[in-house]
Parts: sequence; C-alpha cells; structure tokens
Amino acid sequence: MAEAIDLLIVGGGITGQSAALTAAGAGARVAIVDMAQNVGSHANAGSLHVQMQSRFLRLNPHLAENVESSLPLYLAAVAEWDVLDEALGGVELTREGGLMLAEGADQMAFLREKAEREAKKGLAVDILERPELERIAPYLGPNIVGAEICRDEGKVNPLIANRKMNARLSALGVRHIADRIIGIEAGDGKPAAIGQARHKAAHILIAAAWGTEALTRSLGLRLPTPPEPLHMNITEAGEYAIKHLVQHAERSITLKQFRSGQVVIGGGWPARQNGVESTPRVRGDSLLGNVALAAAIAPGIAGLRVLRTWAGVNTPVDGKATIGPVRPGARVSLSLPGDAGYTLGPIVGRSAAEQILGLPSQIDPTPFAPNRWYD
Repeated sequence: MAEAIDLLIVGGGITGQSAALTAAGAGARVAIVDMAQNVGSHANAGSLHVQMQSRFLRLNPHLAENVESSLPLYLAAVAEWDVLDEALGGVELTREGGLMLAEGADQMAFLREKAEREAKKGLAVDILERPELERIAPYLGPNIVGAEICRDEGKVNPLIANRKMNARLSALGVRHIADRIIGIEAGDGKPAAIGQARHKAAHILIAAAWGTEALTRSLGLRLPTPPEPLHMNITEAGEYAIKHLVQHAERSITLKQFRSGQVVIGGGWPARQNGVESTPRVRGDSLLGNVALAAAIAPGIAGLRVLRTWAGVNTPVDGKATIGPVRPGARVSLSLPGDAGYTLGPIVGRSAAEQILGLPSQIDPTPFAPNRWYD
C-alpha cells in the first residue's frame, strides 16, 4: 500500500484534512496516518478568528509582530472557509463579525490602538461606543462600555464541519491509517513515517499540531509545540441572539451561539494535562470561572444549563504559520498554523499541498518557510 501513496499526511486534524482534500482533488493518491487521540480540531469550538486575540498578545507580547504580520493570512483563511463551506454542502458558517469587548477606558484605548494597526493590514474593523453596540448586541451586560468589531470574523459548527470533511475525503479515496508515528526518515529515496509500521510515500507532510516538535527533531529543527490543554462548555438551546463571535479585551473568554441556540463558551481557561495519550481532564475552577464570566458578559444566558464540558489540546507556537519543505529539495514538508489553528488550518493545509504538488498557490508561502526553526 505504501508504494501507491503520493502524499502521506501525518496528522488528521483540520490542517491535514484540508491538505488531503486539495491533493486528492487534484488526483493525488493520499493517505492520512493518525491515532485520533488528543486531536485539537475534533475538540474545537468553531471560532473563526481574524483580529489579533488579546489573550495571545497578553501571554506573548514578544510575538505580537509575528501575529500582526500574519493578518493577511487570516483574511485568506476565512475566505478559504467560505470555499470549504460551499464544497462541503454547508458547515453552519456565519460571518457576521466578531466583537472584542471593553469594560473601561484603558481597555477601549487598547482596542483603538489595536484596531488602527489591524486596519493597516486590511482588516475591516471599527470601534463601537455603547449606544452603537447596543443596537447590534443588546444581549450584552451593562458593564460593557464599548467594543471593537472585526467584520471579517465568524464561526462554524465544528461537529458538522468535521463530519462532512471526513465523508468528503472518503469519497475522494483518501485512506486513513491508524498508527502512532514516532519519527520521520528523510534520507535518499522515498521518505518514511515510522510507527508500528514504516509508511513510505513520494512526499510526507507533517501536520501533527503539538506532536510536530518530536517528529522534527531528527530533521534538525527545534520547533517548540507544547501541548496546551484548554477547557470548553456548551449549554442547552436558548433563543438565537448571539450572532457574533465574542471576545474580551482583557479577560479570557470566547462566546458564540450555534443556530440550534446552544451557546459555546471557551476562551483559554486551562484544563489538566493527563498524559499525551489521554484526553485532558476538566478543572472545576475553569468550569465555574468560565461560565460565570460568560453570564456576566451576556446576562441573558445565565439561566441556560451547561449540558457538556470538555477539554482539548491547543498548540501555541510563535504566532506565525510554518509552511514548506524542511530543507531545499526535501520530500518532507511542514504544515503548522502559528495560532488559531482551526481558523488557519484550511488555508495552511491547502497551501502546503499546493506547494508539494507544484500547483498554483492561493497565498505566498515564502514568509512562512521552516528555515527559522533550524539551529
């Protein structure tokens, strides 16, 4: 079977799936190898981020320039989600914009300065004072004094997107191999992914999120991808009122509502790491703090019961995507979003596959080359 594979993709999240969709759609013989454990895409809440996330900027101020320089990629990413929504027959995509909320003058000043920088990169952003905000988001509590709106942002239903993506890949003949890959051989001839078996292919694409660090050590890269377990909640259905993706200028929160009426609450509250082969465990303090903050921001949801709470693994890197061969002429490539992996996954995966197959690219991958990760 290995001899028949043109492209072997290590990692079955949205990035690897999107690369497979592009390559298989172009006629390549594609396989995805994955153990389906701790896959961040399959625990994702479905936010489509474009504006710079305040949480990332607070935690990583030294990486702000990487995120800011990547903003055109985020615009390309949400456009790619529009294409994917049509190709998959609808994934409950909503692009009515995203709000980043402020509760005081200092936070409003931060948003004004951030919006000015984002506008220079082509984002459709505005600052809304309280009266303007009330007209489009009457569900917000009285403590919110204003917001930045990014009209490019949106949300999808990841349960629908993941299910339809799997069905589409199967229809295109993409093979799924269950194996835990622990290393990559990239010598002369066909490269191989090493697990319980040796999986050879004409090209290998590493799209393994937090697992990328271990897989690239033997290739001479020092690429830190620490697993970051995070917490999420979903409520019972209420009236569909929250049409925006909602964040906060200073506090860790994302708030969105599916068309079913269920509200998804997340935004970076920590979960407890439970080993790399096990699902992270929910922390009680994160559960209580996360939903309490959501109720303070949007009091109308305070009466909704939380039906499910879960944890997934995020992959913070350096705020900048990595796309391309690990060395000139190599048959091993990387496809790794730098932040907001579910948002960026489709465009990053597509770009990597286009580069491998010599297809015209939707974006210029040059700024995201892996050479910054060599010693």
